Amino acid sequence: MKKFPKSNSTPILSVIILNYKSGAFLSDCVQSIYQSKLTYPVEIIVADNNSPDSSFIDAQALNLSHPKISIKFVDLKSNKGFSFGNNRALEHSNPHSKYVLFLNPDTTVFPDTLQKMIDFFEENPKVDASTCHITLALTGQLQPESHRGFPTPNNTFWHFFGFGIPKLFPKSKFFNGYFQGHLDYSQVQAIEATVGAFIMLKRQVGEAVSWWNEKYFMYGEDLDLSYKLYQQGYKLFFYPHAKIVHYQGISSGIKTHTQNITQATRETKIRSAKASTQAMRIFYQENLMAKYPKLLHPLIDSGINLLEFYRVLKAKYL
Repeated sequence: MKKFPKSNSTPILSVIILNYKSGAFLSDCVQSIYQSKLTYPVEIIVADNNSPDSSFIDAQALNLSHPKISIKFVDLKSNKGFSFGNNRALEHSNPHSKYVLFLNPDTTVFPDTLQKMIDFFEENPKVDASTCHITLALTGQLQPESHRGFPTPNNTFWHFFGFGIPKLFPKSKFFNGYFQGHLDYSQVQAIEATVGAFIMLKRQVGEAVSWWNEKYFMYGEDLDLSYKLYQQGYKLFFYPHAKIVHYQGISSGIKTHTQNITQATRETKIRSAKASTQAMRIFYQENLMAKYPKLLHPLIDSGINLLEFYRVLKAKYL
């Protein structure tokens, strides 16, 4: 295994990248971090969920050097899901780093991204966690999952079964709460939830909420983490002045806009489709069920089942 230069300083930020079958995207992601302009020491932990491709090996073969960056590669030797993998990768990070960033391998950061995020936290002590402006690579649009509301029955109903009504009232929180589309995302602001592709936390905050819930194999774990932050009174922010590019769906294969570049097999797509709706069940049962009448539970379960049927059918023929 190639040896990379190591920093003697305690990193202020630990960047956790969990890889699974990401092809060349992982190497591109790591190289983009090494283009960062930094005044603080940063460490990268690249962990692999038993990828069947050469992505993990190729990343280790990169010729990289940066005075402020150290990197470590961890082979997890099995795939027990996104939450499990991130939690195990975290164990290999420096326990004294002040912040932890979870970053997807199918992303690219800009030279000022990490420095801006660190400065945002350092200058605003009330910020406990934050995401940035996540641009979808193939559409050029802000990724809607980066500024989500919690999937309450009302939010979920209008998003999936609203028949176009939310678009008629774009400034209405009642109709657009699922992605909080009523908010102005050119502004720094507190949000309910964000996507796991880029979420940065104070280490002490992550420890307080016990990091990722390992009941989730893939999907839903970011909502669960966001909800735990909310329940315990921590503030999660959307910070638009730092940006990344995200390809989204490279490993799962169920995103329409990345169908031409994903390496996911049909079996992986179907498994991902089922995991996405199973995550909904887990989140509702653990976090929302007790707050709603029992008569509503069968209706919500039927809605999830219907959505699962549609997503699996779509995955079979994408």
